[in-house]
Amino acid sequence: MPAAPADPTPALAVGPLVVGIGGTIGGVASTERALRIALDSAAREGFRTRLFGGEDMARLPLYNPKATERTPYERDFVETMRDASALIIASPGYHGSISGVVKNALDLLEETAGDSRPYLADMPVGLIATAYGWQATGSTIAALRSIVHALRGWPTPFAAAINTQITKFDDEGGASDPVVVDQLALVGRQVARFAPLVAANG
Repeated sequence: MPAAPADPTPALAVGPLVVGIGGTIGGVASTERALRIALDSAAREGFRTRLFGGEDMARLPLYNPKATERTPYERDFVETMRDASALIIASPGYHGSISGVVKNALDLLEETAGDSRPYLADMPVGLIATAYGWQATGSTIAALRSIVHALRGWPTPFAAAINTQITKFDDEGGASDPVVVDQLALVGRQVARFAPLVAANG
């Protein structure tokens, strides 16, 4: 099996790390594009960022709590999360809740249960939900908030709900609705605002 990809963050970058988890299998779609806008906003605030998109999450095997070894991709994900001071989760609304690949990645955080900072303890977590219609965006954000609370994280006050019937994303990092771009940027700014607190106390 090939080694896990190296962290694309430049070696000279310093400061807190904001990690993004989100996307779908089968190529870069609306959810991952939305997540990138939020991460770019955090980067403009001076923070390191790391994206685990749909293809990255597809490399993670179905979480087995009894496994005695982890793949290079699993180890890379867990170690990156241990270094993180903030997180942004973006999920499509599948059947009214989060996607399986996003849930599987979050399940892997069980590997941190014995750490001095387990799971997402005291970490600011921004939330993004995309769906083809408004109903699933609300229920998906509610599910994400519940999961983040269970993992001891702090959902940031604003969550971005995006109806992809209305808003279309492009390959240049933009969207058809500038209000949506502003909302996603706000998600990135809010996690960046609180990330130094985690880094100082981690």
